[in-house]
Amino acid sequence: MRFRHPDGTTVHLAYCTNVHPAETFDGVLAQLRDHCEPVRRRLGRDRLGIGLWLARDAARTLAADPSALRTLRDELDRRGLEVVTLNGFPYEGFGADEVKYRVYRPDWTDPERLEYTAALARVLTGLLPDDVTEGSISTLPLAWRTAPGPHRALDALRVLGERLDALAELTGRSVRVGLEPEPGCVVETTGDALAPLTAVGHPRIGVCVDTCHLATSFEDPHRALDALTAAGVPVVKAQLSAALHAGQPHLPEVRRALAAFAEPRFLHQTRTLTAAGLRGTDDLDEALTGDVLPDAAPWRAHFHVPLHAAPAPPLTSTLPVLRAALARLTGGPRPLTRHLEVETYTWQALPPELRPRTRDRLADGIAAELTLARDLLTDLGLKELP
Repeated sequence: MRFRHPDGTTVHLAYCTNVHPAETFDGVLAQLRDHCEPVRRRLGRDRLGIGLWLARDAARTLAADPSALRTLRDELDRRGLEVVTLNGFPYEGFGADEVKYRVYRPDWTDPERLEYTAALARVLTGLLPDDVTEGSISTLPLAWRTAPGPHRALDALRVLGERLDALAELTGRSVRVGLEPEPGCVVETTGDALAPLTAVGHPRIGVCVDTCHLATSFEDPHRALDALTAAGVPVVKAQLSAALHAGQPHLPEVRRALAAFAEPRFLHQTRTLTAAGLRGTDDLDEALTGDVLPDAAPWRAHFHVPLHAAPAPPLTSTLPVLRAALARLTGGPRPLTRHLEVETYTWQALPPELRPRTRDRLADGIAAELTLARDLLTDLGLKELP
């Protein structure tokens, strides 16, 4: 979906396909047919943006085989889909029964992360629509916090910047990569991103702002985005998402409601803001065990809840944080980013009674999320384009 900002800029809105399990090239093609095109049809659009997640095997196939890349581009065109952004955070196995800490490997201290991301950039230049010259890729924020050798990660990002420059010179298309701050990582907040990205100092490497992560870490969206702007760190893309919010975690009924969201597949880092600063656990079930996490103030958990459907009381979502962030990102005289992506990959991790049981129900839910995002953008003065 495309929108015209009042300054004349085109802003792209997509949804991320990491919600659909596909690890191979053939799996990606099936994904377009079985999931992405049905979402487009529900929205009544001739064209729908998707943020492709390409796992290692699919990325390698596409980077090495020009005919496979042409086939994918043709399938996108045939099904009314377009790609301006890729999700390069998960490397492989994102559809596994247990992902947890595995999603942070390989990290930016491992040469494979550089090779994977560079391959994604090459693939993206071949997938961009004919009238688009700039693409974006989100990636993990250096490493999980316990990883050794962070200086190696910065060296790898400098090499990546050089490769992106060479790619732009070769293809005439610019690809930018954004570190996606996430709770528990070396770069947990947008503030944590300032020093390493200033040290790297490359205009093609910036930040991907995920509004679920922003909210989980209790960051003020206006202050966070103002700091990035003041430091000259580009917002490469933004992921529109909402976290799980519990206003009174000391109450037994709130604990019971939260327990329904503790599940074995993904990490749900949980945070609370105290007088001494941010406190947290690596997962929601840890927070619910005894008195590990103070419960005098609200808790927020890294659980991407559907944008249009906040959990039932006594829980809610951090949709207000998303609204505030989006107003700062696109509501000003010029947009801070031109690539927006709805990323709710936890549909199948919801409590059983909330999970979509069929492809049709999942497509309905994703279409509803995109509709909400579209309405937020038009309320900010952007005009939806055909």
